[in-house]
Order: sequence, then C-alpha cells, then structure tokens
Amino acid sequence: MQRNEQDAEAIERAARPAAQAAAEVLYLEARRNAMAIRKSGNLANSIYQAFSEENSSPGKAVYHVSWNWRKAPHGYLIEFGHMQRYVSYVGSDGNWYTAIRPSMRDKPRPKRRAPQAEKDAYYVLLDEPRQVPANPFMRRVAVKEQAALEAAVAEILRALE
Repeated sequence: MQRNEQDAEAIERAARPAAQAAAEVLYLEARRNAMAIRKSGNLANSIYQAFSEENSSPGKAVYHVSWNWRKAPHGYLIEFGHMQRYVSYVGSDGNWYTAIRPSMRDKPRPKRRAPQAEKDAYYVLLDEPRQVPANPFMRRVAVKEQAALEAAVAEILRALE
C-alpha cells in the first residue's frame, strides 16, 4: 500500500474524531454562553452535542450542537427575543409566574393554542406589550469556528503521524 493511500485511509478514520473535537469546542462555548445568562441552569444543562448517523458517511462525520427544547423550551425565546404581553413575577419559590386575573383563579389555564382573546381574559395584561431583547447563546458560538477548525485539523494531523 502506498503512502497516499495510507494517508487517505487515516484521514477517513480520523473524520469522526476530528468532527467530535470541533463539536466539543462549539459545545463548550455554547454552555459558557448559556451559563452567563443563567437563571435556573436548565438552559445550560440542556445543551448537547450528538453524532448524526443520517447526515454522516464514510470520511464525513456530522455532529449537531444545540439545546434540548424539552428540557429548556424557553431557549428559543432567549436566543431570538420575544414580545411580553402579560405581567409576570417571581414567586416565593424563585420561579417565574404569569399573573392571573383574580376572577380567573379557580378556572383552568387556557390551552397553548387557545385564541388570544381567551388568554387576554385569563392573564393580567401589561399596559402595552414590550419587546424582550434577544440574548443569543448559540449564534455567538460562531466566534469559535476558527478554534473548532483548528481542533479538527489537529486531530487529523495526529492520525497522519
């Protein structure tokens, strides 16, 4: 077997470790960003990196770095910002709650897809809605792309030794 063929095979074998090294750099940066805006820690704990079998092939490895929306459904609101329509407060247990009109206290909460008028009748409205600014924790990971690339290249060079 010639040197070029050996190198090609080594690079193919190193694809997954190299992709994982790059994903690790991005994952750690995403967690660091999420910890900086920490309230409960659920968002930082929901960030993951996962190997994607369906998007990978021999010589090509794909990892996904994101947050688990089941553990932190509010991640999208933090990443992109949102409009706040209702009064909210921090309860004695430290959790955030949406204020409910006194006349609605014994009634069930409106469903997620309930009409806006039904929600407005149930919750206490702000005088006017306010824009909650975005606090991107995933989009800021892009500043570490060069470091991720360097980690991947280092892994490939290690395989060629």
